[in-house]
Amino acid sequence: MLKTGIRGKLERTVTPELTAEALGSGLLPVFATPAVIALAEETAWKSVADELEEGQGTVGTRMELSHIAATPVGMAVRCETELTEIDRRKLVFTIEVFDEKEKIAEGRHERFIIDSAKFLAKAQGKLD
Repeated sequence: MLKTGIRGKLERTVTPELTAEALGSGLLPVFATPAVIALAEETAWKSVADELEEGQGTVGTRMELSHIAATPVGMAVRCETELTEIDRRKLVFTIEVFDEKEKIAEGRHERFIIDSAKFLAKAQGKLD
């Protein structure tokens, strides 16, 4: 059952494929902001996935993130999320991301609960 307070946590090691240089968000070999965002979204959706009804999923609709410190290749990062608000189908999460030395990002993320089959059918309908 969905309720506020659900927490998620994922860890990852920064690889060359996750750098700003590789993802096109900059020229430096440090953990890229798009990779931070992807990790935050993954942590959030996985934290609530088991609480959804059969056939439901969530999609990200809004991300507010401050990426406040750089992390080099080879260092571990940890994302922690907490479901802080439920408004019908809208879910709101707080986000904190840490490397082995300090907090590197923080923010807020919104996701919406969707019927996966209907959502995909609507998206695929754009090809007609």
